[in-house]
Amino acid sequence: MLTLASKLKRDDGLKGSRTAASASDSTRRVSVRDKLLVKEVAELEANLPCTCKVHFPDPNKLHCFQLTVTPDEGYYQGGKFQFENAYNMVPPKVKCLTKIWHPNITETGEICLSLLREHSIDGTGWAPTRTLKDVVWGLNSLFTDLLNFDDPLNIEAAEHHLRDKEDFRNKVDDYIKRYAR
Repeated sequence: MLTLASKLKRDDGLKGSRTAASASDSTRRVSVRDKLLVKEVAELEANLPCTCKVHFPDPNKLHCFQLTVTPDEGYYQGGKFQFENAYNMVPPKVKCLTKIWHPNITETGEICLSLLREHSIDGTGWAPTRTLKDVVWGLNSLFTDLLNFDDPLNIEAAEHHLRDKEDFRNKVDDYIKRYAR
């Protein structure tokens, strides 16, 4: 992140001194998206839930980041769940990298969260006004208030919860011990 932020400052400082002959500098220009991302990342880091950590593997590609959610309550307390995010003006491509037994996340990492869809039935789908913060808070909420057994993506996990809540909890605990530590 510091690299891109430094580049933005450097490029802004050079704007006044550029000439028409320096067209080769156009390859070094920073996109509007990246300028917005620098602001969004700063806001995100200032408002990050205490159960979340964000990591940017490449500081020059803020649109690709990893999120770790460590729930401090509920079924998934004590687990560490990693998500890979590709963020842009279209709905982000998010995948859970940690194997999990969850009604709204498949074992292969697909996620059911309305804000990750361009069009959703409830009207809360993706919009260009959404931010990184919305994505992080939405993913974090899948472990608490957005945990939804009534409209599951992983039907088997939801039915398991309906049949035997205690056995469901035991399977969640087993997955945490095996995959989320």
